[in-house]
Amino acid sequence: MKSFADPACRTEVLDRLRTVRADSPRRWGRMTAHQMICHCADACRMACAEVTPVEISGPVQRTLIKWIALYAPMRWPAGRIDTVVEMDQLGDRFSGAAPRDFAADVAALESLLSRVAEQAGRGRWPRHPIFGRLSEREWLRWAYLHMDHHLRQFGA
Repeated sequence: MKSFADPACRTEVLDRLRTVRADSPRRWGRMTAHQMICHCADACRMACAEVTPVEISGPVQRTLIKWIALYAPMRWPAGRIDTVVEMDQLGDRFSGAAPRDFAADVAALESLLSRVAEQAGRGRWPRHPIFGRLSEREWLRWAYLHMDHHLRQFGA
């Protein structure tokens, strides 16, 4: 299973990230490529406990949905999947990091992705707003899957 615990998987994600352009067309969803970069940066901040989103989960999300999302042998589905308000880049719910300079925002995301990987072995991880308590292994799997999902969204 691909995970940010594997340096080769991290390199793959960074290589794919570097192919995304500000004008890359989306294949699904409503975010622009620049908004996706900022959304992913906000998600990394959450994994590093810099942003603490409100939990929106219940028992089904913390068990069945979590298992399917992290371990089922399928890609996350294309289409709109609601996110927590702290990472939402769209509409009146927007409260995530605002897109500013594309190149600088990509560089910030690259740095944050490295920080997520470097956090391994250093202690306790925060709760995920949908999946609840995640182990380090689960957080690193989630980090890969989340990036893969959004990179595929923009053809990377």
